[in-house]
Amino acid sequence: MSRYYVTTPIYYVNDVPHLGTAYSTIVADVLRRVNLLRGREARMLTGTDEHGIKLEREAQKRGQSPAQFVSEMSDRFEALWPKLEIQADDFVRTTQPRHETRVMQLWQTIADKGDLYLGTYEDWYCVGCESYKTEKELIQPGNLCELHLTPVERVKEETYFFRLSKYEKPLLALYDKPGFIQPEARRNEVRSFVEGGLKDLSVSRTSFSWGIPVPGNPRHVMYVWFDALANYWSVLQGDPATEAFWPPGGEVTHVVGKDILRFHAVYWPAFLMSAGLEPPTTVFAHGFLTFNGQKMSKSLRNAVEPLGIATAFGEIAGGDAAGADVLRYQLLRAIAFGQDGDFDLAAMIERYNADLGKNLGNLLARTLGLCAKSSPGVVPVRADETALETELAATVDGHWREMLACWDRLEPHRALERVFAIASAANQYVDRAAPWAAEKRGDRARVGTILNTLLGVLGGLSLAIWPVLPSKSDAMRAQLGLEPVRTKIGIDGLAGIATRKGGEPLRGGGRCFR
Repeated sequence: MSRYYVTTPIYYVNDVPHLGTAYSTIVADVLRRVNLLRGREARMLTGTDEHGIKLEREAQKRGQSPAQFVSEMSDRFEALWPKLEIQADDFVRTTQPRHETRVMQLWQTIADKGDLYLGTYEDWYCVGCESYKTEKELIQPGNLCELHLTPVERVKEETYFFRLSKYEKPLLALYDKPGFIQPEARRNEVRSFVEGGLKDLSVSRTSFSWGIPVPGNPRHVMYVWFDALANYWSVLQGDPATEAFWPPGGEVTHVVGKDILRFHAVYWPAFLMSAGLEPPTTVFAHGFLTFNGQKMSKSLRNAVEPLGIATAFGEIAGGDAAGADVLRYQLLRAIAFGQDGDFDLAAMIERYNADLGKNLGNLLARTLGLCAKSSPGVVPVRADETALETELAATVDGHWREMLACWDRLEPHRALERVFAIASAANQYVDRAAPWAAEKRGDRARVGTILNTLLGVLGGLSLAIWPVLPSKSDAMRAQLGLEPVRTKIGIDGLAGIATRKGGEPLRGGGRCFR
């Protein structure tokens, strides 16, 4: 099995974690879990971006040193993710020596290649974006950044340039690789940008000091994006076990917001090519989130703080972890990955009741309730099948195969559609098979077959929901007398739905979806 490495953007610590950063991080965690469940060796990285003039200025405003300010802010990100059931394998901070050392080595490798030269640059600069802007990218009047809607600054300084123009043709060839930039509309945007011609890129600054010094010329600090992008590679170095996760040792997926796609799909692969390293396998750009139909902003951040939402829903769903699961489910199910989407609290409650309560929860509760009456505490024994079981098996198999295909295509919302289509089909099967009627006429063998069939489907569903709903999966599996999900390299846990053996223990109850 090949290795799978998924990364989030490293988050700029000028603000606290919010729903948008939670979305990227939850998606990455879900993809890691899916690949673990498929038997792959999977690894996830997240972290914080802690250099740049924006942070230097913010620290000055607060009367703190930059190091003190970024440390306090980074701690908030690192502390939040486990509370949302996110299990990253590593958390990088760009102020860590392990990162700084490797970035300086990367710089030197590129310099030795002849792809860095000293010059002078003058243009409009957005502090919020930490990047230069051309005239056509600005909103008039006022010379405003189109993203931050704040005035840009005119900056002229000595700088090192990276020979980005040299990599125009290699980048275009890279974009021809299937799946490198996803979704397809974003690939077309990036290709169009590169085809318009690339200028050499300013990759150092002398106007501030809060950054990684340029080797051999400490008056310069590295451009924050050169520093930040390298984190995906830098943290893997020094240990053969982690170095193996970079191509060609496996598949690398960068999950990013569409606003930073250009940095990841143009500058980053060009840096890697220059250094003699392979680009990532996939750069997937998701869309922007709105909240209850409104654009998210700092003035609304308190309303969309992800832990607050998870905690509030935990009171409904049965604990903080369960509340985190509901948030995870809404973000993955309601928003088509790659498109803009709206996070609506009313829709979250409605979907929780419909999908998790009335559909899957109802299936679990009624199945375990029937088991409690027919064969208390144990899995019923399976006997001869009928056309109903054959039909259900075919329906489930079709949905299951499409679920796996959706995960392969990075379509989590469609994968979850298929999961709950299986639950719906099983609920219909209960109604048609009518085990209560078989019980009434004394046909215990038929009752056993029906309930055993349902328990097999529920066992499969408990696996299928685990990447998105880990806490609910554990609770469901405990009710079914199954161990919590344990992944194993080389063993595909999603190979299919297995029939339960008769006589295994059942806990019953079925109240983990309330």
